[in-house]
Amino acid sequence: MQLIKVFSVIYLTAVCAAQVADEYDDVTSTFKDMAPTTQPMTTAPPVPFLQKQSAWLDVFPSEKVVLNCSVAGSSDWAFTWSRSGQDMQASDPSVSLSAEGSLLTVTAEAQTSSGSYSCKGRHKTKGVTTAESNKLELKVYPNVPKPILRRTLNYPEMFPKESITFNCTVDVSSGWEYLWYFNGAKIPPASSDSFTIASIDHPNSGEYHCKAKRGSFNTDDSEKTTLKVSDPPNPSLSLLTPWKDVFENETVDFECKVDGPDWTFTWYKNQVHINVDPYLPSDREEPYFNITSITQDYKGGYSCKAHLERRGVSSGFSNTVDVEVYDDTPKPTLSKNPAFNLMYVGETVNFTCNVDVSSGWKYQWYKDGQALHETSRTISFRLDLSNGGEYSCAASRGDATYTNVSKVKQQDVLEIPVPSLKKSTPWSDVFPDESVKFSCEMKDSSDWIYTWYRDGQEVQADGVVSFDSSRATLSINSASPVHAGQYTCMGSLNGRSVSSRKSSGFNLTVHDKKPSVTLTQDPEYKVMFPGESVSFSCNIKVSSGWKYQWYKDGKHLGHSKKTYPVKSIETTSGGLYKCEVQRGTDEVVTYSSQPIPLKVEGNKPKPSMTQHPNIDKLYAGEPVSFECQVEHSSGWEYSWYKDGNPLPVTSKTYSINDAKLSSSGTYKCMAKRNKTMYDTEDSDGRLLTISEIPVPSLKKVTEWLDVFPTESVTLSCVMDGSSDWKYTWYKDGQEVQKTPDNALSFDRDASRLNITSASSLNRGQYNCSAKLKSRSVSSTLSSGLTLSVYDTTPRVMLMQNPSHDVMHTGDKVTFSCHINVSTGWKYLWFKDDIPLAEPGANHSITSVLTKNAGSYKCQTKRGNTGVFHSSQSQVVKLTVEERPKAEIILLTGWSEVFSTDTLLLNCGVQNSQDSWNYTWYKADQPIKEQASEQSQTHKVTPQNDPDQSEYTCEGKRIGRPSYSKISDHYKTKNLLLKRRILLSISGCIFFGIIFVFLGCIILRVTRKPAADEYKPEEAELFARMDQIKDSDDAPCPLVQYITDATLNAPPKEGDENGMICSETTPLPITPQEDQVVTTESPDEADNNGGLVSFKQ
Repeated sequence: MQLIKVFSVIYLTAVCAAQVADEYDDVTSTFKDMAPTTQPMTTAPPVPFLQKQSAWLDVFPSEKVVLNCSVAGSSDWAFTWSRSGQDMQASDPSVSLSAEGSLLTVTAEAQTSSGSYSCKGRHKTKGVTTAESNKLELKVYPNVPKPILRRTLNYPEMFPKESITFNCTVDVSSGWEYLWYFNGAKIPPASSDSFTIASIDHPNSGEYHCKAKRGSFNTDDSEKTTLKVSDPPNPSLSLLTPWKDVFENETVDFECKVDGPDWTFTWYKNQVHINVDPYLPSDREEPYFNITSITQDYKGGYSCKAHLERRGVSSGFSNTVDVEVYDDTPKPTLSKNPAFNLMYVGETVNFTCNVDVSSGWKYQWYKDGQALHETSRTISFRLDLSNGGEYSCAASRGDATYTNVSKVKQQDVLEIPVPSLKKSTPWSDVFPDESVKFSCEMKDSSDWIYTWYRDGQEVQADGVVSFDSSRATLSINSASPVHAGQYTCMGSLNGRSVSSRKSSGFNLTVHDKKPSVTLTQDPEYKVMFPGESVSFSCNIKVSSGWKYQWYKDGKHLGHSKKTYPVKSIETTSGGLYKCEVQRGTDEVVTYSSQPIPLKVEGNKPKPSMTQHPNIDKLYAGEPVSFECQVEHSSGWEYSWYKDGNPLPVTSKTYSINDAKLSSSGTYKCMAKRNKTMYDTEDSDGRLLTISEIPVPSLKKVTEWLDVFPTESVTLSCVMDGSSDWKYTWYKDGQEVQKTPDNALSFDRDASRLNITSASSLNRGQYNCSAKLKSRSVSSTLSSGLTLSVYDTTPRVMLMQNPSHDVMHTGDKVTFSCHINVSTGWKYLWFKDDIPLAEPGANHSITSVLTKNAGSYKCQTKRGNTGVFHSSQSQVVKLTVEERPKAEIILLTGWSEVFSTDTLLLNCGVQNSQDSWNYTWYKADQPIKEQASEQSQTHKVTPQNDPDQSEYTCEGKRIGRPSYSKISDHYKTKNLLLKRRILLSISGCIFFGIIFVFLGCIILRVTRKPAADEYKPEEAELFARMDQIKDSDDAPCPLVQYITDATLNAPPKEGDENGMICSETTPLPITPQEDQVVTTESPDEADNNGGLVSFKQ
């Protein structure tokens, strides 16, 4: 309802609006019609006037410009605006309008705000529009301007009281007000485009900059300029001439220095301007001031000032330089150091010429009246014989000042004498604890003090080394190796730097230990035998002057020569021999040798022979050596024998470098001393046996030699069952090395070659060789084994036999796993990826079941330790369907049981629409009658089956499945009789019930009713249908009759047939009306061929 009301209001409003529009059109039309008549009274609409209310029309971003559009004498107008011919919208964020639009405020955001602005007016009531106003051009600069700061004086430094003016300029637009800043702080009173400091002072030092503003808009800051205010520098006055105390007629020069250019100078003497001094030159503005010929009137202190005239700046006084003027020229004084006259060559003498007044002197030296080249105040030199004579000096300065010559000094020079070194000990090589003494002498004087040197180093006195009072004698009380070296001496005068040259040197040898006395024996046999001769020698290899003494077992032998001989050794000659050496007279030094034992054996020796290597069995090509040794003695030459024949060898060792089979034999040796010609007995014999080197046997540990990538392979190399060999492997003639690429490994002795993951790199013929671990015996190469490595892993093929897509229960199926390369395979079977326990290459199912359906595949493997697996075969899917079952149906109906003695049986395959041939079986034996062998039906008559057997049937056909399951056993014994009895009983019961029911109806109709009080309670003879329906235990007369035990006789017949009739027993009746039903009682069992109830 509300919606209808809303639509009604909208409709009425639209109608009214249309009427107003029509009225307006009528008024307009009327006005137009009247226009010709009122034309003399009308005027053209006025033209609005556009003017700026801001002071400028060239602006910068964020500045505002206000424009005013007006019509003279009237305020009844509303205005619209355009920029560069384009209408402006009120929604533009950069503009704003007043109520009637007369004022336009433009906020400059970008150059898009630039353009030519104009306006038009429209009358508020008449709707009249004016012509376009005059135009104003607005310019928006893209960037904020930056002022330019300039200064009138651009000196790096300004001085106090100077004046400076800064100017700030913005090159664009106008109307600017300027702001000034000093060190970042605003200077309050300054607002013009210039800023002046009339009198600069130190507080004005700092950074200045400016910026401009108009309204609320500010420009960027200008660049900063630094004003540095410093005091004027004080000049530095220096004297250019080298002295400031001068003599008359000398020249003096001054220089006044100040940093910076354009300075002029004024000069002062004793703080008085030079202009007023009558004795000095006129005032000069140059930095140099010169006095050419000075007199006593020029004494005083001089200074200067500096001026910058164009800037009106003056410095203070410079430092003061005092000038002293002397009257007379001085005389120099000559001095000598050292002062004594007699000096030796090599001493240093210093002559000094001294002028006590002023400075800057140059000196002239004289020897024996002859000028020398030296000009310094002091001359110094080492004396030689040519330096002897008379010395004097004079001084000069400049070109006009010269002194007189000083007094003369005499200098005499002598040669230094050379000392003489002598030894007091008769020998120059000594031993520890011996004493040594040296002396040093100078011929010319006894005032010398001596210094001793050993190998260039000064010798100092200590507990062992000592000197006499003048150090002329050096004594070493107990020599040691530290005292060894070359000794020299040098003399020096006490208190003066006069030293002689070193004397000639004397080499003292101090042995580091006491002398070693060596006792030697010739021949050097430790053990000797009776009849041999021997000689002992006592040797000391250092120094001289020795005497000899001999001892045996500590007893003096009374022999003083260097050699002691024993010509014919006896058993009593054995003992301990030694000797002693002695030298010296005052202090005798004795040294003893080490004793030598001499052992004398009474029995003739027998050498022992050893073999290296000590092995009974050697191989051809091996080296072998025999060594003949006489125990506890030496000096023997040897004779060798093989099988009793002498060999051309005399050394201690007999070597066979390359043994051959012919080297086998018995070896022995004997020895003889080459110096005494004493010989031994023969040694025992040693049997040597040489055998050929066996050839290694190469065997495969892995059962196969054709392998696949990543499969492992093991080869073994064996030498006669011995473990003393190590092995080397070869592939295609090249030694096999273990690398990361070939996946090789060896056992401890390399007797096994293991390839953990075969590849094409391992392909080839392998051989091996053996080498004894402890000996350099190597075998030849073994026979070869060729290893083949396939490029790819083997392909496994799975085949099904028979290869039907669908199998039926009871069929036999066999799966075969085929691999077409190599051998030694073991087979793995999988059903639905679950391993099966089937070891062979075939997997057979003799009678398939539905549970055998699934996906089958196989895989092969081989090897024990490193098991190699092939890839899996393709998947073969096995589909199993339940085999159809044959079923026997009795075609003889109930209606025929009284008219025939023949039973007609029908065989059919359940749930099959195919065409079948049938085979009948009686008592599980095929029926051979031609008529019924392939027939679907079979007749059972008393003639062909008098025993009434059990029957089964089976369907067969050409297609699949080719046969069906055999049907269940069908029993025909007494079947017709049982049906006849059952049918007779059923008929009697049925008609009896009908008669009872009709009798009850008749009785109820014909009976007279009794009084109510005597009316007996009616009993319901029969249950009503609704009661039977609602009751679970309602009795069934037919069932009660059939299940009555008395009606089941005769028992024999029932036992013979093996049947029990019950309500749940099915009847195999073919007609539709005779089909049986079974109750759903779980407690009842099915009995084939028994009586069943009729269908209710």
